[in-house]
Amino acid sequence: MKIRLACDLQTDSIVDGEGIRTVIWTQGCSHHCKGCHNPETHDHTKGIEVDVEDIKNKLSTLSNQDGITLSGGDPFFQVEASCEIAKYCKENDLNVWAYTGFTFEKLQEMSKNNSKLRDFMNNIDVLVDGKFELEKRSLNLKFKGSRNQRILDMHESLKCGKPVIMEEYNTEKTFLGYDCLAKEKEFMFI
Repeated sequence: MKIRLACDLQTDSIVDGEGIRTVIWTQGCSHHCKGCHNPETHDHTKGIEVDVEDIKNKLSTLSNQDGITLSGGDPFFQVEASCEIAKYCKENDLNVWAYTGFTFEKLQEMSKNNSKLRDFMNNIDVLVDGKFELEKRSLNLKFKGSRNQRILDMHESLKCGKPVIMEEYNTEKTFLGYDCLAKEKEFMFI
């Protein structure tokens, strides 16, 4: 099975989820969020095509990684391959974060007719959902780009059938003596 990636795996990330992570940047996204920080990942035909087995082999050689993050692009546009990678990681005690422009509710609806999507969702620990919205952007947020996005405990959300927000990631950073929001507005030129 193949997956289309924007680039090679990125190890040792500390900004794409809790802990030290390996990021898998998938290629292809039809959300086209205004102000996206990875617009080069939107085209579904660009990037590099990689065998999922090769990714698993690379992941098996990594050390000192708390988990993986599937981002992009949007890994939900390549459900089967993303699911295969997530399953492999869960079997090897790596936690899995995934970023998507879809909401949890939309994924639930879509999964009714797609067992592979349900399987993928069951192999994700933390889901960051929702499109990036430039007018709700904040540099003070933990692990997300705009205030509308949610960081969800996927296991609890699936169990309850509704989004369960992880409150520990739901606060904004504050810096003494520095108005980050005012500074952000100075630099919002997109």
